[in-house]
Amino acid sequence: MTINRARVESGGLILFLAAITIALTLVVSSFIGALLWAALAALLFQPLFQRFLARWPERRNLAAALTLLVIAVAVVIPALVVTSLVVEQAAGVYAQMRDGQIDFARYFQQVHDALPLRLQNMLDGFGFNSFERAQARISEAVSNSVSIIASRALAIGANAAAFLLAFGVGLYVTYFLLRDGERIGPAIVRALPLEQSVAKRLAERFATVVRATIKGSGLVALAQGALGAVTFSIVGLPAALLWGMLMAIAALLPAIGPAIIWGPVAIYLLATGAIWQAAVVVGSGVLVIGLADNVLRPMLVGRDTGIPDWLVLVTTLGGIELMGLSGIVVGPLAGALFMTGWKIMTEERVGHEI
Repeated sequence: MTINRARVESGGLILFLAAITIALTLVVSSFIGALLWAALAALLFQPLFQRFLARWPERRNLAAALTLLVIAVAVVIPALVVTSLVVEQAAGVYAQMRDGQIDFARYFQQVHDALPLRLQNMLDGFGFNSFERAQARISEAVSNSVSIIASRALAIGANAAAFLLAFGVGLYVTYFLLRDGERIGPAIVRALPLEQSVAKRLAERFATVVRATIKGSGLVALAQGALGAVTFSIVGLPAALLWGMLMAIAALLPAIGPAIIWGPVAIYLLATGAIWQAAVVVGSGVLVIGLADNVLRPMLVGRDTGIPDWLVLVTTLGGIELMGLSGIVVGPLAGALFMTGWKIMTEERVGHEI
């Protein structure tokens, strides 16, 4: 009877925890993105907080406030400024396309006509002989992409109050996670229904992947996007900042990278007779933008994250589709924890580390 009662009470506690966890998730669902980025910011800037705390050991509130100030000045304000400029350029491009000033179909035809005859015949053999339809598809795709950016900008403006509320909640939570992170982190690890050795390994893996994704991939992508924007500005490409932002997003994807942006630009410039502009784009893409990854990533985080490039690509794309911007981190994190969990399971079955 005692054993059965203990099982019932244990099962009841598990059901209660599951129900209250689901309920809490539903309650804070509107702020999930803000809470996620608050946790990531607190984890990433914890070393800076520790520096401030070493200088003022008895003033944790001051150390957290100074760290939050650095985050606002170095990250938040520049991000808001760049985002507003990108949205402005995207709206401008959309307006030019609507007025007929920019015609991607005509640009596509120019590139096709400039190709060697053999290559044109090859493309025609693959079903691209009806270039009117191909032009319409490309023009429609680009128009839809730019219009989506513009509509998202209008949606953010229409829901400015909700955005500012979520933004304020994120900063508020970041402050407390910085101040109390040394206590909250170990408490979460102890509370996990896992062996402490397993829980610690998963927590370490979590921190490693977050650091690699944000401090490594994120900063490298921003650097490559900035270099791309400067390159496009030099050659006179309109909306250079917009294309630089697209290059930064593409740089997050292994095996694809920023070449998916500067490559077609270079082809178009070469096909339309802009020889020196095409040479500048190719030279910058290969020698500057391409090498930035090889130089900056080892300096920032190193390459040994333990995640295959193909898995990073798939999980990043899937994460973006599922969660938007947050998926850039959540996708690779899910893949890394999946691999780590199965590795631990395998090690327990074979009886030694692999």
